[in-house]
Amino acid sequence: MKQKTEQQKSKHKLPLKREVVVITGASAGLGRAIAREFAREGAKIGLLARGKDGLEGAKQDVESLGGEAIYLEVDVSDPSQVEAAAEQVEAHFGPIDVWVNNAMNSVFSEFKDITPEEFRRVTEVTYLGQVYGTMAALKRMLPRDEGSIILVGSALAYRGIPLQSAYCGAKHGIQGFFESLRSELIHDKSHVKVSMVQLPAMNTTQFGFVKSRLPKKPRPMGTIYEPEVAAKAVVYAAHHQEREVYVGYPTWQTIVGNKFIPAWLDHYLAKVGFKGQQTEEADNPDRPHNLWEPIPGDHGAHGRFEAQSWDFSPQFWLATHQWVTLAGLTAVTVGLGVGLFRKFLNNA
Repeated sequence: MKQKTEQQKSKHKLPLKREVVVITGASAGLGRAIAREFAREGAKIGLLARGKDGLEGAKQDVESLGGEAIYLEVDVSDPSQVEAAAEQVEAHFGPIDVWVNNAMNSVFSEFKDITPEEFRRVTEVTYLGQVYGTMAALKRMLPRDEGSIILVGSALAYRGIPLQSAYCGAKHGIQGFFESLRSELIHDKSHVKVSMVQLPAMNTTQFGFVKSRLPKKPRPMGTIYEPEVAAKAVVYAAHHQEREVYVGYPTWQTIVGNKFIPAWLDHYLAKVGFKGQQTEEADNPDRPHNLWEPIPGDHGAHGRFEAQSWDFSPQFWLATHQWVTLAGLTAVTVGLGVGLFRKFLNNA
């Protein structure tokens, strides 16, 4: 009996398999926060983005937190670059377990002012970048019949807002792509998992990066969350059998609300959506942007709205701790039952 116990203890001490993870858009913003979150679990991470300075910083982050990393300068709008990166990651670390499609771009502009080239560029990066990443991941995961692919979505995948027509269109496209692909995988009885994480407004670097024609500096609209909140949701989605994960009550509110009052929201956003996406500071129309090329430097994960940002989402916590919600509802139900029973006895 003693020998069996020692064997069990020895088996328990064996190191768990270190996941191989690929993250696109990993050099800054949410991608940077996602890399840090996986690194805390000791993952081996392939960091994909265009900016070398940010990628080097992300690699240092991962290694300082206990993970391993390689970085690859990749423009996700080019499928050949994405495929080559997948090959290099597997050659270096082995089979990819998790692929996170996070890279994005946007243009703050009324649609009447945006150029065809700008609209196409946002679509190629934000939408087709996720398609190409999923292609590269499935090429490797389907033969093994295992793996997890995360599509990074948004409340804007369900509800478009003014001044971001290209970005909203891309996110809507990802949502449709996700539903189609998921149905095909279910039909094929595949064990490869595809999940979509729907995000709220976040305090990331994008608001200082993206091209803008607005007179004032762009800002996230509505309640703002730190990127770490969303990063935790992405890691959770990678490890659980969730179809979709909503982050933040505003995300849930927006998605559900648009199902019932879309026409009213059209008018509401026409009224508040322009001012709500701008600060009070005048913007420099000639400031650098990352639509075509990365902005040099290591910019980290956070934007400049930390004072206004939430670092915790009660909605996401409850969604991932459903036993608490169930226990609460049970307690309320029992309490009401006891109260009614006592009232009955008193009146009997």
